Amino acid sequence: MNDFKQSTEIANIRREYIKGKLHRKDLPNNPLILFENWLIQACDACLPDPTSMTIATVDKNGQPYQRSVLLKHYDIEGLVFYTNLSSRKVMHLNNNPNISLHFLWALLDRQLMVLGKVEQLSFIETIKYFRARPRYSQISTWASKQSSLISSRKVLEKNFLQIKNKFKNCEVPLPSFWGGFRVKINTMEFWQGGKHRLHDRFLYQLEDNIWKINRLAP
Repeated sequence: MNDFKQSTEIANIRREYIKGKLHRKDLPNNPLILFENWLIQACDACLPDPTSMTIATVDKNGQPYQRSVLLKHYDIEGLVFYTNLSSRKVMHLNNNPNISLHFLWALLDRQLMVLGKVEQLSFIETIKYFRARPRYSQISTWASKQSSLISSRKVLEKNFLQIKNKFKNCEVPLPSFWGGFRVKINTMEFWQGGKHRLHDRFLYQLEDNIWKINRLAP
């Protein structure tokens, strides 16, 4: 017998989306311009983790996985994030470079989906960012073999302390197992919540180096 009791009627949880609208006439030819505007507005609104994005990868059996990482750079070449090169996500990307990103700025009634392929960053790009990280973040990179099994948190804390002591009197070097990826974008879909569920959705798709724009039904 299942003793689980739903304490809240989640089917009845809903709200109206009334924060704004997205009009075709206001869309720039390049989606990165709109992306930058939305990101700046998310930062100005003091949203928690405005640069957080869920990234989806697929393993060799076709099983999708998702996790949140932080966007660390963007330009006309694409969107950049960093990670452990032995992590599960990187194992997936080595086998299948296709990736999906998702930004949720819920308090602004906005979502953004990005599709593309990844390319690994150069050593120069990676070490430049690594040097800019807080020292303890640099140390934690060495202390954790991401996605591997560990017996307890104490193991992680012990590793961190050992690495901290090891590099106590010197600069923390860049680990060979850590790096960054640039997502080369081919699709961006912008979603602005609308009243009565009449949301605004616009799809940008790159075709022959030209962005094609279409409105999607909500």
